[in-house]
Amino acid sequence: MKMRELEQRTGVHRETIRVYLRQGLIPEPERPRKTVADYGEEHVQAILAVRRLQRENRLTLAQIKAIIAGEGTEARVEASAFDQLEQLVAHRAGADGPPVTVASLLDRYPHAAEDARTLAKIGILDIIDTEQGEALSITCAQLVRLWGDMRKAGFDQQLDYTPDILGFYTEAADFVGRWEATTFMERVEGHIDVEKAATMVEHALPLMLDFFGLMRQRAFFRHVEAIRAGEETDRPAQGIRPSSGQP
Repeated sequence: MKMRELEQRTGVHRETIRVYLRQGLIPEPERPRKTVADYGEEHVQAILAVRRLQRENRLTLAQIKAIIAGEGTEARVEASAFDQLEQLVAHRAGADGPPVTVASLLDRYPHAAEDARTLAKIGILDIIDTEQGEALSITCAQLVRLWGDMRKAGFDQQLDYTPDILGFYTEAADFVGRWEATTFMERVEGHIDVEKAATMVEHALPLMLDFFGLMRQRAFFRHVEAIRAGEETDRPAQGIRPSSGQP
């Protein structure tokens, strides 16, 4: 999109947007030619995140820049600041690049378009409409690639493995994520600054994924052995039910 559309989408004047660019608060646009700048959905989200941090958390541009750079700030985390943590972590990790077009995935993953629509239908990812066609965020594109690699490993229609079965993961991920978010908020809100919270999330999420992945692996083989032995094993066909005492 061009600057005019970016102004319309965000409600922020172009001169202010240019200040954000000079301060390094939002990603640089694509520049197909010296005098042409193309902006994407990541710019819209980054600008809105900066505005919310300014208005709701009363952070200055210098404080926001310090957060993105991983430097300290005296601003304490309030509940509304957590809305921006995802963008801040992504910006610091360099993961807030332009959307990935579905068409660009087709050479390696022929079923990418079909899989993306199925995963969007069951709420696992969101499809972005762009001038170049349907596109995905970097994270959502990785989900499609991972399912494509599952197909190549033999998890395909022949064995009745389709993306539809992943609807179970939506409930499982929501249950685990809700518990983690609630626990995190209870322990850090009002106690540490935004930068430290972003650093914790940035480092902890991959570790938690690895930890939970190993637990799932142990459970998988435990249940496989139980099934082979003819023992009963629980199968939550209708989704996960939180156990007593968990949110």
